[in-house]
Amino acid sequence: MEFTHVPVLKDEVIKALKIEADGLYLDGTLGGGGHSEEILKRLVGGRLIAIDQDEEAIDFAKKRLETYADKLKVVKGNFRNMKELMMPLGAFGFNGILLDIGVSSYQLDEGERGFTFREDSPLDMRMDKKQNLNAQVVLNEYAQDELTKIFLDYGEERYSRRIARKIVEERKLRPIKMSSDLVKIISESIPHEGKKSELKSIMRIFQAVRIEVNDELNALKDAIPQALDLLRPSGRLAIITFHSLEDRIVKQAFNYEALDCICDPSMPICTCDKKVTGKIINKKPIIASARELKENPRAKSAKLRIIEKV
Repeated sequence: MEFTHVPVLKDEVIKALKIEADGLYLDGTLGGGGHSEEILKRLVGGRLIAIDQDEEAIDFAKKRLETYADKLKVVKGNFRNMKELMMPLGAFGFNGILLDIGVSSYQLDEGERGFTFREDSPLDMRMDKKQNLNAQVVLNEYAQDELTKIFLDYGEERYSRRIARKIVEERKLRPIKMSSDLVKIISESIPHEGKKSELKSIMRIFQAVRIEVNDELNALKDAIPQALDLLRPSGRLAIITFHSLEDRIVKQAFNYEALDCICDPSMPICTCDKKVTGKIINKKPIIASARELKENPRAKSAKLRIIEKV
């Protein structure tokens, strides 16, 4: 399958990062290279470093962006390790950093990757194919209580316990290997409240398993303070999220960076030594316009939050 990628909130991201022609920028989630290309178009003397853990994404993006090779450096790795990845390059003092969290259009559409339930495919869901943990390991080896917690915490699925119990029952008979196996289990585990309700439960469980496989929420938590450390004063961090769990993490992290004190309010004097490290640019997340939604329905749940280093 050809790797396709339509960058969400493209114009809003460029505006958020305040691109300077001679600036230094970091795209922590290269993906299909859509956002990177928009940044590179505006650089004259500047440089972009891009990170991704998906080798297929890197191969595609390098070809897509080959005309910008003189001002682009691509690094394989997880954005949760961005400071470590930047050390050999001597890269710091970035003007802007972008994180576009979630699964690319290609990963969703490519059956072999096992991210989607819309076609039957082997359950995998790894963004980095070299890691050992995949969806089959989660579904066939995790204890029932572990599965229940994952479905509740990462999928916010109200029938988590039922679904986890059914998974454990079914895997005693045969391993759960295909996306159709998981879809069938979910469908048989929940009350029949209509096709729309069933579809939402399936989406939530697939999301939860994917987040567990790739440790996505912890990676995001790890990345935010590192990104702020790598920025120069007045540099901006822009983060696009696609579901409430991610957005909540970003919102809380940004709010913390904007605080000048974290002491108990009943304390007579401040003893925490907390300093403001960031200024929140948009109190409410930026969402896609009606025009963009018409052209790219996958932008429907996208939310953009921006913080500026002080």
